[in-house]
Amino acid sequence: MRRASFFALLFLSLGVAGYAVFVYAFLPLGRALHPDMRAAFEARPVGIYTHVFASVIALVLGPFQLSVRLRSTHLGLHRWMGRLYLGVGVLVGGLAGLFMAFHAYGGLVSRLGFGSLAVAWLYTGLRAWLAIRSGDIASHRRWMVRNFALTFAAVTLRLWLPAAVVSGIPFELAYPVIAWLCWLPNLVVAERFFNQAHDPAIARTHPAPRP
Repeated sequence: MRRASFFALLFLSLGVAGYAVFVYAFLPLGRALHPDMRAAFEARPVGIYTHVFASVIALVLGPFQLSVRLRSTHLGLHRWMGRLYLGVGVLVGGLAGLFMAFHAYGGLVSRLGFGSLAVAWLYTGLRAWLAIRSGDIASHRRWMVRNFALTFAAVTLRLWLPAAVVSGIPFELAYPVIAWLCWLPNLVVAERFFNQAHDPAIARTHPAPRP
């Protein structure tokens, strides 16, 4: 990843993570949301708080896990951050997100969109973990790129929502579409630009690390 791309990724990830912490730690639950969304959140505070704060961990750690420099110079730190990323951010955040998807605003289309996102997030995290456990570093890298593309849905969701508002599309029509649009294009970009070819440098960076 080029330095400019990395810093853009880092800036957006940390910005959305900071926004989430501020909104959910210091403001009344659902204050800035659509009334119907607020009601769903208020009825399930444990689910939404668990999802948000666990996912923040993944959003903050994710860009650093993609850094070749960090892997090369601080492998131990990379491993520990990976444990937190997958074990807390993805596993806990994904399970809580799957639970909240059943109550998503926007009806069946939104619920299927966010539910599919949660399942894909958990699945790619599991595949990444299994790959590194077996010593397949190249496969681990590809699955982690896919997984962080799904983590980054937290960012793209918050880019699509104001874009829909500015365009004048009614929220009740836009939100179910955004439930899919916030993550499917991310996977396409991940495959097209980061996973399109095996990178031999990944395989020889370190000898088969295990968590």
